[in-house]
Parts: sequence; C-alpha cells; structure tokens
Amino acid sequence: MQRIIHIEQGVCRMPKWRLAEPVNFTTLDGEQLAIVGPNGGGKTLLVDIITGRHPLLRQEPQYDFSPSTLPMVADNIRYLEFRDTYGGDNDKAYYLQQRWNQTEIAHDTPTAGERLDEAYQLAGQDTPQRQALRQELTDVFRMQPLLDKSIVLLSSGELRKLQLVATLLAQPRVLILDNPFIGLDADSRDYLRNVLATLAQRQALQILLVLSKTDDIPDFITHVVEVKDLHVQPKVTLAHYLATKPQRPSHVLPAHLQQAILQLPYNIYKVEPSPEVIRMNKVSIVYGNRTILKDLDWVVGKGERWALSGQNGAGKSTLLSLVCADNPQSYACDISLFGHRRGSGESIWDIKRHIGYVSPEMHRSYQRDLPTIRVVVSGLKDSVGLYAQPTEDELNACSFWLKVFGLEDKAERSFLSLSSGEQRLALLARAFVKDPDLLILDEPLHGLDDNNRQLAKDVIEAFCQRKNKTLVMVTHYAEELPPCIDHSLRLVRHA
Repeated sequence: MQRIIHIEQGVCRMPKWRLAEPVNFTTLDGEQLAIVGPNGGGKTLLVDIITGRHPLLRQEPQYDFSPSTLPMVADNIRYLEFRDTYGGDNDKAYYLQQRWNQTEIAHDTPTAGERLDEAYQLAGQDTPQRQALRQELTDVFRMQPLLDKSIVLLSSGELRKLQLVATLLAQPRVLILDNPFIGLDADSRDYLRNVLATLAQRQALQILLVLSKTDDIPDFITHVVEVKDLHVQPKVTLAHYLATKPQRPSHVLPAHLQQAILQLPYNIYKVEPSPEVIRMNKVSIVYGNRTILKDLDWVVGKGERWALSGQNGAGKSTLLSLVCADNPQSYACDISLFGHRRGSGESIWDIKRHIGYVSPEMHRSYQRDLPTIRVVVSGLKDSVGLYAQPTEDELNACSFWLKVFGLEDKAERSFLSLSSGEQRLALLARAFVKDPDLLILDEPLHGLDDNNRQLAKDVIEAFCQRKNKTLVMVTHYAEELPPCIDHSLRLVRHA
C-alpha cells in the first residue's frame, strides 16, 4: 500500500527541536489521521518533522505524493493554524481597530473574493480544470455570498472557509489543520466536519487534524496518533483510541490552591458602590449595511455570572469590545460601567483597571518575546508588553497565578517558545492577576487540552466564589461553563 509519509528513527539535527525518542511515523493512502495530546506534549514538533521544517540527522522523511505531480514538499503538504486571522499570517493587530469601526476600514482592505483571486493566481496556471476546481470549492464551502465582503467583517466561521478554500486551490496531497474547530459554533463545527469528510472522499487528499480537545475528533478520521511528554505513541484506529481513552477529570485544581484563591486580598482599586456593573440601553451597532446589535438592553448586576452565546457573527466579540472600551463606537452608545456613564470623564485606563480580559484576538496580537512572567505582569499595567519595572509584590502575585495555572516552571521561559495552549494559560493568568471586579473571558479555553480545560474551569469557579466578583464568559461549548453561571444572554445574528 502507498506510504504517503514515512519517518523512520527520525531525530532532529537541532537538540532543542528533538522529541524524547526517535520518531517513527507512517501514513498510508486512504487513512485520515488525528494527532492528539496535552498542551506542550510535542504535537507541533511532530508536525514540524512531518513537513520537513526541522531537518533530521540520518534520514529525511520519505514521501510518495502520487497522483500529485507537484515537485516540492511544501506544495504537497499544507499546514494551517487557525488563529482567526484577518490579514494573513503576520497581520497581528493590523485590522483590529478597523474591525470595530466600519468608517475606518481602509479602501485597500481586500475582500474575500480578492483574497481568493490572489490564492488562485499563486497556485498555478489558469486552466479549465483549475477553474472547475475553484467553482467546486466555492460551491462546497458556500462562498458566493461572501466574495464581496471585506475580510475585516468576516466572522470566525467565514474566515475559516476563506483560509481553507485558498489553501485547497493549490491542490495539496496532504492537508494538516491545527485545531480547526476552535471558535466555531455547533452548526459551523458540524458543517466543517461534513465538508472535510466530503473532500477526503472526492479528492486524493489526506487530512491530518491536530487536536487539543479530543471531543472534536470527527467520524471520518480512521486513525489516531497521541503525542505526550515528547513521546510519539504508535498509530491506532479511532475505535481503539476511543475505547481506551481515559475519562475526563472532574476536578483538577488542588485544594490548597483553591483555598488560596478564596483567601486572596481584594484589589487595591476600590470600585464605588453600585449594584450595576454593566448597563446598556438600546445599544445598536451597524457596520455598513449590516446590523450587528440592534436596540440591545442589558444589565449585569454586581456578583452575577453570565454566559454569553450565539452563532458566529452574532456580535459577541463586538459586545465585549463595547464593555472593554476597545470599540470606538462605545462612546456614541448609552453604556454605563460600575455606575458611571461612558464618556463622563473616565479614561480607558480607569475602565480597564477593574476588568480582567482574555480573547482569541488578544492571543493573536500578543507577539511579545518576553519572559512569561513579564507577560503576566503586563496585565497589571493593561499593556501589550511591559514598559515599567514591576515591584516585588507584583512579581509575587504573578508567580502565584502562574503556579495556579501550572506554569511555575515556565516563568522565565520566552512566551513565544511556549506551546499555543501554554500561551493561552499564561494569558489567563494575566487576566486574573489584578484581581478584577469584572472578568471577561472570550473563548478562554481555546486550544486547551482536556486536563487544562478542567483546570481553567476550576480556577474560574473558585475566583467567582469570592464576594462581588462578576463574570461574563463566551463559549460555544456548554460543558466549558463553570457551575457558578447564573445568567445567560444569547445573541441572534441579524440578516
């Protein structure tokens, strides 16, 4: 049987890229694989070996991409990390403010159609066969209504479609997708699973899914490779993996750390007494011809814990940006925070000092190569990066929260050297470190493995047991909500 990828006793030339033992890894034609394992376990290192990014000492990976005639490994293996990017792989926060204000969208900001045109031209010559492929992908992914939309205004699910279609136009033999389901609502996840299954059947395409959340393994996957503690486990069938997978832990946070959270001293920045943390009166947000929020009335009382839900594109991130003062339209709306009307004289820093915040967009834009503890310290300053020397007390607070999230041994490690899941844990520590009165968590468990998802849930629950702590949490997975949730708001996407 055709061996598409074959690695035998693979050892990286650079010691820092090596796994704990030589890698043996083979994929056969007709197999569709999931690569699973804990955060920091080595999944990305394995992918880097598979793609040839990390050269090997003895024998390089062997490939058989037939029936593809493309000459280069990079042409035949395409790797996509899903970080909800708007401007490409290195956009950082380029489009962030534009996204919140339709009037500030630059005239040269590309549409989805223009991005696909670029991808089509880069992928090869214009032939009837490639034109037919483009039309097929446009139909399968239902792209036609999106082609005229600015990429800034695409939802997470729409962005996901754009990235996949642009990649598939190059006709790769192997498609590696890193956590493709994160950030998608239930309908979008089901749709993507079905589309990927269809593509795997229609084309000479092998799909490798890199998954932190093992509940996301779709039915079309035939085999699973687990990577943990820098060991690549033997390939097994999906049925065997599911039958032997350990049960998800019901509680992870140690009792002494839970107690330590409950006994923390309160924030030195005292909030004036007010029974209301958030009040919105008839708030409407319109981008061009599209209505995001319409006449929204919302009151969040002190000590309430809210779950915020809705389809991709329903306005959840927009709503949170209004609260955090990141959206320039917030000052034109009737919004009060902690009893103060927005625009009554408070600065953005006066608002933010009482708010702990984390989101996928913050993760994407936080590209600062600092020691991890300095990233956590920046949460005290509400900055991206650190521009002032922290005090000993501030460093002690940061060390505590790194310990809570299991990162105490990584305090001095470069933030960018951590795995994506470990980075997310560090940014969670950053959100908690100032002991905020209002905790806003937008998809806080993105990319976390089963153990760390439960850990984060335990920490949120313990924190919200403290007096007058208010929570607004966004997730597309109901099982990720902590038990303390006592209110909910579901947004509906406007046509």
